[in-house]
Amino acid sequence: MIAKLVSFALRQPFVIVVAALALMVWGAWSFQKLPIDAYPDLSPPHVELITQWPGHAPEEIERQITIPIEIELNGIRSWIRCAPFRATAFPLSP
Repeated sequence: MIAKLVSFALRQPFVIVVAALALMVWGAWSFQKLPIDAYPDLSPPHVELITQWPGHAPEEIERQITIPIEIELNGIRSWIRCAPFRATAFPLSP
């Protein structure tokens, strides 16, 4: 298979040159159409965790759910920081 391709390329150099030029033009056109992000987002990934437990006091939710989750998350090796935010109520509907 490769021997046939090489023999064709040696017999028809004009076709190979035209194909190579067509590929170069197509590559240049594709490169110009490539979207470029001028200001990439360099901030680390952000995760927001909302803990809810209907019918229970916020202190109980914090003690039994939120604090154990924070302790486990702080044990992750590549974790940068854990910044807890606590509120007694989150309005979910307008």
